[in-house]
Amino acid sequence: MVISQKLLKKRSLFEGDKVIWMILFFLGVISVIEVYSASSNMSYQTGYYWKPVVQHASYFLVGVTATILIHKIHCRYFKLIPLVGIPLSIILLTVAMFTEKVNNASRWLEVGGVGFQPSEIAKGVLVVTTAMILSSMRDENGVQRRAFKWIMAITVFICLLIVPENFSTAALTFLVVLLMMFVGGIPWKQLGTLLGILVIAGAALFTFLRFAPDTTIEAVGELPLMHRVPTWSERLSEQTELPVHPEDYEITDKNLQTTHARIAIATCNVVGRGPGNSVERDFLPQPFSDFIYAIVIEELGLGGGIFVMFLYIVLLFRSARIASRCDRNFPAFLVMGLSLMLVTQALINMAVAVGVFPVTGQPLPLISKGGTSTLINCVYLGMILSVSRSAKKKGQAEPVQEKCEA
Repeated sequence: MVISQKLLKKRSLFEGDKVIWMILFFLGVISVIEVYSASSNMSYQTGYYWKPVVQHASYFLVGVTATILIHKIHCRYFKLIPLVGIPLSIILLTVAMFTEKVNNASRWLEVGGVGFQPSEIAKGVLVVTTAMILSSMRDENGVQRRAFKWIMAITVFICLLIVPENFSTAALTFLVVLLMMFVGGIPWKQLGTLLGILVIAGAALFTFLRFAPDTTIEAVGELPLMHRVPTWSERLSEQTELPVHPEDYEITDKNLQTTHARIAIATCNVVGRGPGNSVERDFLPQPFSDFIYAIVIEELGLGGGIFVMFLYIVLLFRSARIASRCDRNFPAFLVMGLSLMLVTQALINMAVAVGVFPVTGQPLPLISKGGTSTLINCVYLGMILSVSRSAKKKGQAEPVQEKCEA
């Protein structure tokens, strides 16, 4: 009986942290339901009523397959990713700058009829690279000072390639790396200096985008690689310039997304309208992408919105628990970096949907419609589960001290 149980465990497709597998399951169910509902207008226009949900479900199944395959790989092999990932990211990001613009931004590349954003790959590579540097450049006194220089050199270079076309992704990536350095024990003097520079630079950028004359903003936008500056200025103005009197509010093309997202949330009536009964999906441009969280709240109510947020928070806490069981630094930093990237992006997307953060264009991980983004996020989850699987095996061998070796 004992032997048969061991054989079943060895043959299990879903190893590692069971809670994270459940989180993936719930996010997948919510994603398929809400994407199908949010895509109803597209289905009506094209006449292919089942195409959006079948297509999205297919992408998600491919992503889950990738999760299963990746989590079977031992986490020590992820150290090889930067060797190929960094030069590949630089090449892809550079090529993407010269592709045809979509919504005034050149973010996409197409290979074999499949489109993807190189920035999605680059931010994952940066997380792995940061984890490797933090784990390798250590001595008995902690992290060496040169680790900070290496991390910043690589991060700044990659982020500078992302910024011209996708400021929010560059800022999100830099924030995650900053949090990883904080968790990894980078000396406070170096972190303090960096934070001081970021505060000054951020204040200067905010002042320029918010108060510079429109003619100056347009002139800067004509400069090479600065064509997104007017868009940044408009989004910041929309967030800070709200009319005092409701009768003065006018819905325009610039505030169409944010306005209907807020209407969707305001009319959810706590319990929601029910799956498939959204009204604002017919007015929101691409409601299945950046603003799908507003549709989730409209249909599932505040309880549904809180439940989705709860899933991401649990993911972060479970990842922290996995990291605490690792007796080597690389898998611990890796799992924390990947979870911070997914959860931070999710929280930013939610903040945009409820109107407390400027529009960024960041999708809701594992819920928003998108083939390659879903696949890449599933790969990240597979890497987290790989670390948890190693930690579990180590814990079974040494029940007194549950540790992970990579």
